[in-house]
Amino acid sequence: MNKLQKWLEKWMMPIAKVLEKQKHLQSIKDGIVGIVPIIIIGSFCLVPTGIGNLIGGGVSEWVNAHNSIITLPTYFTTNIMSLYAALYIANSLAKRYKIKNVLVGASAILVHLILSVTIGEDGGWVVTYLAAEGLFTAIISAIFAVEVMRLCSKYHLTIKMPDSVPPMVADSFSILIPLVIDVVAATAVSVLCQSVGGTVFPQVIMNILAPAITSMDSLPAVMIVVSLTQLLWVFGLHGAAITSSVWAPFAIANATANAAAVAAGQAPAHVFTFGFYYGFLQVSGSGMTLGLVLLMMFSKAKSLRTIGKVGIIPSLFGVNEPIIFGVPIIMNPFLMLPFVIGPVIVAALDYLAMASGFVGLPLWEAPGFLPPGFQAFLLTLDWKAAVMAVLNVVLMGIMYYPFFKMMEADELKKENG
Repeated sequence: MNKLQKWLEKWMMPIAKVLEKQKHLQSIKDGIVGIVPIIIIGSFCLVPTGIGNLIGGGVSEWVNAHNSIITLPTYFTTNIMSLYAALYIANSLAKRYKIKNVLVGASAILVHLILSVTIGEDGGWVVTYLAAEGLFTAIISAIFAVEVMRLCSKYHLTIKMPDSVPPMVADSFSILIPLVIDVVAATAVSVLCQSVGGTVFPQVIMNILAPAITSMDSLPAVMIVVSLTQLLWVFGLHGAAITSSVWAPFAIANATANAAAVAAGQAPAHVFTFGFYYGFLQVSGSGMTLGLVLLMMFSKAKSLRTIGKVGIIPSLFGVNEPIIFGVPIIMNPFLMLPFVIGPVIVAALDYLAMASGFVGLPLWEAPGFLPPGFQAFLLTLDWKAAVMAVLNVVLMGIMYYPFFKMMEADELKKENG
């Protein structure tokens, strides 16, 4: 155990620290997480359509008759989610660079619009690539806009107004030169893509990423994501915050594709979605520690019993930082193995259960931070999914038990002197 811990400290810790401090990755994560509530709202507007298609008859007829009203919010939420992502990512990155100009987010949206929107023959906007298909373009647009602003500020290529000028007016002038650069560059790329490739920039990006998108929704990919996330937590780094900057755009795109299929009366096709990760693989938090918390509540060791009682309520709602940092699980030689290996096993079982059709696939996105089983059911409308989420916690509790008993014995020795 000690040899493994020393090996991980030597080789994994430096990499993990670099990833945690990487401004762009963390800003992407913030932006993707920021649009989740918007996606949930848009997804829930498709729920009546999905239920109507499942039930049929008069319910389906009523839903179809009122579909334009029921699904109206989706046009301004999920159908343009990449616009919100560009805004949130840009604002997050600007904050990390200590750029205070409030118009940076707007400049990212402008770049994204130029790259993603085409103008039809009738003068109307074609906004197909403002939905999930445009997420990666949103990431590029946001980073580009902020970096242009940062470099212009660094080399004094901005119009500086006197201190007496109101901040909003000063911001509008200081961003003028960076904005010109943004527009010229984005226009040049857009024209090049359409004249040479006959398509828009987001489609070029999607063509490049196609192999990665396909392979991400696979058993090996899910197991790798979970294992890396848990390993980072062992070192005291927020695993999900680091790894989600890579996998979340793929997972959200999968969820959006599932929701669109359900709305069209078709079957969903993807297992690995944002909701799948948090509704099944993060039940009660990273490492699915609710079973461990229950063991601690009835522990003979006073310290563990106290932490268990403090952590039970937050854990029920998916917040287990009091356990991770309170036990602590971080760098804990007793709990390291079940905390890292257990979720990987659970992820494999859950993925296989859904991929085989035994448990329903995610239909859309659903609210998180709910007790075990609730989010899983709302995601799939399948009672078996709710049972599977609860069984995940039970299985993890069984895996934790022998390691917990060793930790408890060690703790009792300390308490008894």
